[in-house]
Amino acid sequence: MRKFDSIIKRAADKTGGEATLIHLLDPLSKTNGYKELSDSDFLEEMAKCVFRSGFVWKIIEKKWPGFRVAFNEFDITQCAMLSEEEVDRLAEDTRIVRHRKKIESVRSNAQLIFYLRDDYGSFSKFLTQWPENDFVSLWDYLKNNGSRLGGQTGRYFLRFVGFDAPLLTMDVCNALISCGVIDKTPTSKSALAAVQDAFNTWQRESSLSFAQISRALAISAS
Repeated sequence: MRKFDSIIKRAADKTGGEATLIHLLDPLSKTNGYKELSDSDFLEEMAKCVFRSGFVWKIIEKKWPGFRVAFNEFDITQCAMLSEEEVDRLAEDTRIVRHRKKIESVRSNAQLIFYLRDDYGSFSKFLTQWPENDFVSLWDYLKNNGSRLGGQTGRYFLRFVGFDAPLLTMDVCNALISCGVIDKTPTSKSALAAVQDAFNTWQRESSLSFAQISRALAISAS
């Protein structure tokens, strides 16, 4: 596996120098932005990531004010207790994208947050207690316990709420293959464990956040 210094050098060469690269990586230096968010904020971002998946993002953004009204500002209790009749009405609501399974996922994910409140007090505190060097298990938790939060959807959710985790974009995967970490897009537990080990090693070498490391990898492979 390559040393991170060689990855940084390649990324710097691609961007026109180390100073430019540092400027590009700096916005991803903050690793605990999620601590400032409410449970409703988390549910809203989950919903936004779910509805954007496989859809034109600009359309979802344009309609989002309607989503916020339709889902009662993503109030956890109200969303968790949506009745089948209310889901039926939402499935006909022109203010939102009328995808029933994705609408149902808002209810399911509100129920997940509601459940985690009992043990941790809030979703933010749940994330705070998660081991910082094990984002792969958190991806797995969201996939198995949330609704439609597997794969890239759950990863984008964590990135957008400010939790420090990488994105496994095509460029990042290509860089990981080039570095000898994996031989194809990682889906198996062993391959994802290898990704985790590589990121943990590179973080110790660089003191960068996981998000910064994934951005550097993507730039190096572009």
